[in-house]
Amino acid sequence: MVTFGNGLIGRELIVDVDATAQRVAWAVVDTTLTHHNASAQAFAEGDCACRVVWIADFLPDESAPRIAGMIESGLAAMKRALEDAAIG
Repeated sequence: MVTFGNGLIGRELIVDVDATAQRVAWAVVDTTLTHHNASAQAFAEGDCACRVVWIADFLPDESAPRIAGMIESGLAAMKRALEDAAIG
């Protein structure tokens, strides 16, 4: 179960975790969407930084603005957590 920043609660099915590639793939189930699968992968950028690429496929297309906002909030939360851990 995951609670999103906007209060929405969803159940995610973890499809794959690849520690070597620093990639996780999942699907959201029990949702109003008719289809959802996503992945996130971290790529090192120098010694103290990384870039996260988050890919989401979903239907219906009209959900794009809402999903984009949730992804942006999730990325911001990841950034804060990683920066806090680095300061630690």
